[in-house]
Amino acid sequence: QVQLVESGGGLVQAGGSLRLSCEASGSIFSISAMGWCRQAPGKQRELVAVITSGGSGNYADSVKGRFAISGNDIKNTVYLQMNSLKPEDTAVYFCNARLDLPYGRYVNYWGQGTQVTVSS
Repeated sequence: QVQLVESGGGLVQAGGSLRLSCEASGSIFSISAMGWCRQAPGKQRELVAVITSGGSGNYADSVKGRFAISGNDIKNTVYLQMNSLKPEDTAVYFCNARLDLPYGRYVNYWGQGTQVTVSS
């Protein structure tokens, strides 16, 4: 299995920036994609960014142009650079990893989350 540890959350003012990191360990050879989800109180958990093993990134419309996802060369660490933060970005951010299995199966793992709070 895979263990994911997030870091980098904190309290920032609107317009500020944060850089989240997620380090994966364990069966990382099976990881085909990593990403970030977030969940705010009273809100549905949403996927905000995904990066594949090929390095391509995809983003939710709400964060396009402001957030950037990237990884290191061996894809065991993924980052989320968050710029121009808004109060509505306040949430717990979770790192996610997808592990491919035989016969088209896969499993997903999540970290414990890191709190991002953006003040007005």
